[in-house]
Amino acid sequence: MLDHLLTVIREEHLAEQLYHSLVGLEIEEHRIDQHGRLSRRPHPRQLGSRTIHPYLQTDFTESQLEVITDPNPNIGGTLDQLDTLQTVAYRSLAGDDRIWPLSMPPKLDETDLQFIRNHFERPAIKPYREHLIHKYGLKHGCMTGVHVNYSLPDPVIHRLYSHYTQEFPTLVAFKNALYFRLAQNFVRYQWLLTYLFGASPIAEAGFFDPVPAELQHPVRSIRNSRFGFVNLPKEQVGYESLSGHLAQLQAMIDAGTYFSAHEFYGPVRLKGQTSAQNFLTGGIRYLELRDFDNTPFTPNGVSRHALYFLKFFMIYLLTQPLPENIATALATARLKNQTVALEDPLQATQYQAEGEQIFAAMREMAKQLNAHTEQWENIDDLEEVLMHPELTPAAKLVAKMHEGSLMKFGQAVARQWYHERISAPTLLPRLTQVTATTQRFVMAALQAGVRFYQVRDEDGADLLMFTFAGVTQVLQERDMQVGDPNQRLHELFPDLPSGDQGTIV
Repeated sequence: MLDHLLTVIREEHLAEQLYHSLVGLEIEEHRIDQHGRLSRRPHPRQLGSRTIHPYLQTDFTESQLEVITDPNPNIGGTLDQLDTLQTVAYRSLAGDDRIWPLSMPPKLDETDLQFIRNHFERPAIKPYREHLIHKYGLKHGCMTGVHVNYSLPDPVIHRLYSHYTQEFPTLVAFKNALYFRLAQNFVRYQWLLTYLFGASPIAEAGFFDPVPAELQHPVRSIRNSRFGFVNLPKEQVGYESLSGHLAQLQAMIDAGTYFSAHEFYGPVRLKGQTSAQNFLTGGIRYLELRDFDNTPFTPNGVSRHALYFLKFFMIYLLTQPLPENIATALATARLKNQTVALEDPLQATQYQAEGEQIFAAMREMAKQLNAHTEQWENIDDLEEVLMHPELTPAAKLVAKMHEGSLMKFGQAVARQWYHERISAPTLLPRLTQVTATTQRFVMAALQAGVRFYQVRDEDGADLLMFTFAGVTQVLQERDMQVGDPNQRLHELFPDLPSGDQGTIV
């Protein structure tokens, strides 16, 4: 199945389109107070209603922000939007609130946990939250991470399908085969991403009681280990086949083991349908990749390097054939990822030789697909990280520890990031091509939950498009030169809520 895929991609000249696969981001991060504890302030009211907000949501705790970008074919565009949304979030913080930069939460005491349990302002999902607390405890839900939503360009899928019509009766079946191969290979090679980007080497004192023997020393990624943000050992859903994966997931839901599909914490989620049964007929539309820890070394929680590597790595995974005994291969891969996640971050991984082989294969693919200079440089840089473990995020964090803790480091980074954003000479630094008044209008729109896009008319003139509840307004700069942006937004979008209504679907 799907034989000679790399040859077809090369002969059909599809590499450039694959380089522009769509990437969207979901960044989870906590608000903290001046003492480095999880903030007890309510969700910022300036950020509109969580019932409808497309960009700025919350998760398990009221302090846990979730910053969500639109899918974008360009990494630069994705990061520009992420930076703008992060700036909006920062500029909406109340009092002394700051953003915690690490996946593992700051130190939690009993009063913190009691506050988390008793303060939750979204009744619609409270039953789900109570289910999670009962099963996993409060601390489990306080871990954060970066989720990458990845999709192949539809024209590429259609072009490839023309070569495989004898193997697949429908386009949906072919698309599912492509995406599920990606998912399976992502699981097979997850260990490499855990090595390169793992950034949760320790938990603060009291998070584990008692501390497992494997965590008595720093590791590469607690979050991606069996002690991290994972399902219980007997509640795993496998990736041996698409039909089996969907059947297991649905069985977990039907039995009440999982509250819903949202409780599946595997490294890859299939996305694009409202229920597991619909994927076979409606098709997978994108994948949610869940391996990445928050990085404290770039102000938006994810690095440009990581995303560029991921894009090229996904093409590599797409072209890799699956082994005959996929069940054995996946079981081995899960154990391998556990091993890497719990390795000493200052030591070479025991799978370094295999990693070198992967990079060599990626270099060969890069030659065949005429990779760009930036892609070559990215491969060079990350192969250097493979060879030198002290360059990994986890190892860098170990160097920042003070008396077995990252509290001082996390607070210092939080203060630095806040100061840099708030003291910037422009309101939204990635929108410097528009006036200050227009930036204020855009910020008000994003705070309120209005979707915002930069577009051009047929003459190439820059326009700004705003969308809410099925209403779209395309504005020129003169349309936004108003005294009160919020009043103007409510004139344009009469159904826009004026504040957080306290519920979410």
